[in-house]
Amino acid sequence: MTEFVDGNFLGLPEATGAADVSILSVPYELTTSYGQGTSKGPAAALKASQQVELYDPLLPSDLPCGFALHTAEPWNGAGSSLAEQLAGIEEYVSGHLSTFPVILGGEHGMLPSIMRALSQSVSLSDLTVVQIDAHADLRDELDGDRDSHACAVRRSLDIGVGKVLQIGIRTFAREEHEFIQETSNVDTWLARDVLNPCGGEAKWLDWLDTLSSIEGPVWLTLDIDGLDSVYVPTTGTPVPGGLAYWQVVETIETIASAPAAQWLGADVNEIVPDEANHVTEFTAAMLATKIVAAHLARRLEDES
Repeated sequence: MTEFVDGNFLGLPEATGAADVSILSVPYELTTSYGQGTSKGPAAALKASQQVELYDPLLPSDLPCGFALHTAEPWNGAGSSLAEQLAGIEEYVSGHLSTFPVILGGEHGMLPSIMRALSQSVSLSDLTVVQIDAHADLRDELDGDRDSHACAVRRSLDIGVGKVLQIGIRTFAREEHEFIQETSNVDTWLARDVLNPCGGEAKWLDWLDTLSSIEGPVWLTLDIDGLDSVYVPTTGTPVPGGLAYWQVVETIETIASAPAAQWLGADVNEIVPDEANHVTEFTAAMLATKIVAAHLARRLEDES
């Protein structure tokens, strides 16, 4: 029987030797513009994960399925300015890139720091970022702040990310709409189109076909407000009309099984816990677990 370890992801014991997967916590919150509390999200998701089942139908045995999982100490939040904190996140993530990192956040403004960390080991121009989100995050600035969470994907493109595939988008500014129309390296599947009862299935299948065709390195950034607010009622900016839980699961599994893709890792962000309603952090914990399981299933397939 697996010995339960309080504070660790899924309650699993700490890996001995080199880790295959690292669970990172980035309790970052400096530019949120509506609901507060993302700084408490990673710890809440870790706690919730200890109630998640270790069985996944993709795997021949329960998690960790013979692999080594490491639950890292959280990012320490050091830095007296926004720039210093973002640099600290980059340094923190950089220390775990020899594994498959799954990063719990924290506001989405951490994404450019993750991309800068990845640039140490891959060419960002070859990287595809798959973005699940209610918001396009393509503003050039919000309230004068170019490092706002509302600008996270725009800044990631500025530092060299080659391609962004977005799904679940349902609230965005005219500026962002025009940017999507004018740029060739952002493809957007709007929630309204994917979920439309008349023709939505064809759009959804097009999304899955696109994921299956990804070549080269890929990173998943999963803003949990991409799901409908029934699944994440206490995220910073819950928006109605979002993706179903199983659509997000299918997205994760399709990335993992894409034949020519090199999946580098993922972040699950904008987690805001609620002591009276644990749905949001439990949803985040289950999706983080699915990311780990899908990645390990691909590892087993590649090694067989």
